[in-house]
Amino acid sequence: MTVRFASALFSRPEATSILAAAALTAGALVPSLPSQAIGTTVARRALEVAASKQGSPYEYGAAGPSRFDCSGLTLYAFRAAGRLLPRTATAQYSRTHHVAAASRAPGDLVFFHHGSSIYHVGIYAGHDRIWHASRAGSRVRLERIWTAHVWYGHVE
Repeated sequence: MTVRFASALFSRPEATSILAAAALTAGALVPSLPSQAIGTTVARRALEVAASKQGSPYEYGAAGPSRFDCSGLTLYAFRAAGRLLPRTATAQYSRTHHVAAASRAPGDLVFFHHGSSIYHVGIYAGHDRIWHASRAGSRVRLERIWTAHVWYGHVE
């Protein structure tokens, strides 16, 4: 299948890449576009990247492209969406805008904690579910949030 853009023909993957790049750079091209719309595009893209890694095996310390630990998956997904995050879940939490559970949105990060110690991170997918790489022997998957001991962070 081909798509026509300004008298040029592109394959479907090329057209998808062009449209994704345009969405990610919309803020630079259209200064009047609200920053929230730009952030939503980044979050949505990171969520799509995380979902595309479904079934990838867990490996401690891995950050892609084919193996991940929890913070490696979030790092990889947001880097693909154009945002840089630190390597660890704790450092990622400190770099996000903290939001209440009632204000969470798909693409926000979900930080699992015990007291003040963060031990896991995933990407919120909506409907109380996250994409994550949980532990040795598991694979990247969509799973229901299993505890109330979570904090949410929005990547700006």
